[in-house]
Amino acid sequence: MLGIEPRTYGLPSRCSTRSRGTLAHHASIGYTDTYVKPKQTISAFDVFLAQRGLVLDAVAIGGAALGLLGVIQRETRDCDILHPALPEVIREAAVDFAFQARGQGEELSDDWLNNGPSSLADALPAGWIDRVQVIFSGAALTLRCLGRSDLLMSKVFALCDRGIDVQDCIALAPSPAELDAITAWLEAQDAHPGWPDHVRAVLTDLRGRLRHGA
Repeated sequence: MLGIEPRTYGLPSRCSTRSRGTLAHHASIGYTDTYVKPKQTISAFDVFLAQRGLVLDAVAIGGAALGLLGVIQRETRDCDILHPALPEVIREAAVDFAFQARGQGEELSDDWLNNGPSSLADALPAGWIDRVQVIFSGAALTLRCLGRSDLLMSKVFALCDRGIDVQDCIALAPSPAELDAITAWLEAQDAHPGWPDHVRAVLTDLRGRLRHGA
């Protein structure tokens, strides 16, 4: 997603396949190959939905959410909707919007708006839905993102899971106390015996990049 070299951080190779049968909470972070300029794309999609008389209120995570928050400035691969399940009429509108965008020279795939990471909702700590915050409010589209702690969990979990989210994690600038607070949750996300050691190795690397203790 970030165009940097993926790292395994010493995770055993049989764990790197992340078989869904071994997941403690069956959570995962999934993305597709497309590119979204979060503020421009979401604003344009809001107008598109309004013209069709459609409304969407959803929780977004991933790069699109960080872009709307102003944490990062880069393009992201898609807009990942954690909750709710996208209605078919919204999915169809997103496909039509992508077709229109491509006709104007934009690089946008049909599944740019998706529920790829929706299983994460079952793994996040209870009450996460009550901690969300609005990051975009338009005529037809309202997007929210996770609260600070839950957002850190989702992003650092993505780093542990895929090894390519380090710049996003650095941009969030978690404190030592914040990383300590999410460690137990991260270690519980995969039943593979090598997973906790992998998580600790990733966190050690991240702390070094953040210059914790320097």
